[in-house]
Order: sequence, then C-alpha cells, then structure tokens
Amino acid sequence: MAQPGSCKLQRVVLLALLIIIPTGDLLSAARDSTDPTVYRLWYRNYDSPAVLAVLRLAFDKTPEYGPYRILRSPEMVQGRALVELQEPDERLVNIANVATSPDREDNLYAIPLPIDGGLLGLRVCVVRQDSLPRFREVEDLDDLVEKGISVGQGTHWPDSEILKANGVRVITNTRFETLFTMLQRERFDCFARGVSEVLFDLERVNDGRLVIEPNLLLAYPMPSYFFVGPGDHDTAQRIQLGLERAISDGSFALHLATYYGRAVESLNLGQRKLLVLKNPLLSDDSIPIGREVLETLQQRISNGLSLRDRP
Repeated sequence: MAQPGSCKLQRVVLLALLIIIPTGDLLSAARDSTDPTVYRLWYRNYDSPAVLAVLRLAFDKTPEYGPYRILRSPEMVQGRALVELQEPDERLVNIANVATSPDREDNLYAIPLPIDGGLLGLRVCVVRQDSLPRFREVEDLDDLVEKGISVGQGTHWPDSEILKANGVRVITNTRFETLFTMLQRERFDCFARGVSEVLFDLERVNDGRLVIEPNLLLAYPMPSYFFVGPGDHDTAQRIQLGLERAISDGSFALHLATYYGRAVESLNLGQRKLLVLKNPLLSDDSIPIGREVLETLQQRISNGLSLRDRP
C-alpha cells in the first residue's frame, strides 16, 4: 500500500517542510518553468462551481508554485476516482473532494481542512412532491426509522454507512445521476443532499416533480476534504498552504458566503427539526474536527446567523 498516514501527521509534515526547506529550493522547478502544472479534478467536483472555485482560490494564493491548469477528469463513480488517485503513474484523477473516512485517510493524502465549512454534514431531503405528506409527522430520528422512510445514497459514500449505523433504511447506486431517476421511480423516499449542494443539484436536474422537504434537517459530523495521491506531496502542500492563506486573509470566508450563503438562507435551517446522527466512521484525527464544525454550525443556526455573519 502506498504510504498511508494520518491527517495529523500529514499536517505536521507539511508545516515542517514549509519551515525547514527554503521555499525557493523546494519550488525551483516550478519557478524555472513557464508551462502550467496540469491538475485533473474529479468531474463531479469540477462540475460544482463552489468546489472548483475554492481549488482555484488555493492555487491563486500560491503563485510561487507556478502557473496551473485544472482539467475535468473523465466521468467515473466516486469509488473508481479514489482508486485512480492511488495509481502510481498517469492518473486520470489528481484531486478529489469527498467526505473523509479512516480508510481514505489511510490510503490517500488528505488535506484536513473542511472546504465547505462543514455544511456537507447538514442534509435535507429531496423528495417527490406527492410524497410530502409522509414526512409531516416526523419529529425525530426514531420517527424517521419507525416509518420506514428510505434514503437514497451513493454506494461508495460514507453517508450510506452512517445512515445505516443509525438504523435508517438505505438504497444505493454507484452513479449519482441514476439516484435522481430512482427517486422519480419511487425506489426510495428521500435523496439526502448536503445543504451546500442541493440547490445546484435541483437546478441541474430541472424536474418540477422533485422538491426539497421543508421541515427536516439531518445533521452529523462529516468533514469534506481535498484528497490527492499518497505520494503527491507537492500538490497537497500547495492546496493546504493556499487554503490557510485564504483563511487568514478572509477570502475563504467570502468564498463560503458567495457560494453557500443563498442555500443556508433559503433553506430556513433555523426553522427545521434537527435530527442528529452519530458518525462512527471518523478517524481519531477527524473526530475533533468534525465535532467542532458541527457544534459551531448548530450554534450559528440556533442563533439565526448566516454564512455572511462573522463568527
């Protein structure tokens, strides 16, 4: 297995490299070349304006690494994309943004900064409009389970295992696009989507029969990281350094407000019934990150704050 390692260890190594090795020496090749470095971003991330924008933000904050070009990867399911990241040569995917898990942190190189502020762990249900009455009497997680409401998710998504661990009936498929078809054909009742992505999803699907259920909010700690290949130190270092610079100068907060502010406000999160689930899949390194992010989001929601408000 190619170079496993924890998020904590990776962070320490990255920061140590920045301190110990002179930046000019470390990046001499980038400085001497005018050819852009090509990065292949997993197609689902490339098609997401928010994910593509935050990656560009990180790269723009690190000009010492030289010019860059981001390409859309060939279309493939999430599990295949993560396998592709482990290929030693000629990868079809260089970078992917997905929810973290211990297996992913062990086998890939995680940049342990939640790129959406933790919003991926806040989920609403996309449902068929004619099925809305079934959800009206759901008050808590027990009601959701007892009523046998089924939730559609991707086969390789950590969410599937999280929901199952909390007693929820889960129906899966390997292809994201197919899940909308399955929902339309009544194969399951709720397609649980992150509040940071659901409006974009529905705009792309453009089916008036599908709506966002207005009263429920599923919540569990699930940080969403950028992942690169296990030996791709330069890319990992550039992304982490760029994100940290963006956090420090306020441009990351502006990014969150720009791309997620409309969703947070229009979904009326503070008026929804909060169904909190446990996530048994977090690594020791990601447990405190996930817990802190979820607690902060819960507090901000209860206080009626939006992403445009500063913490």
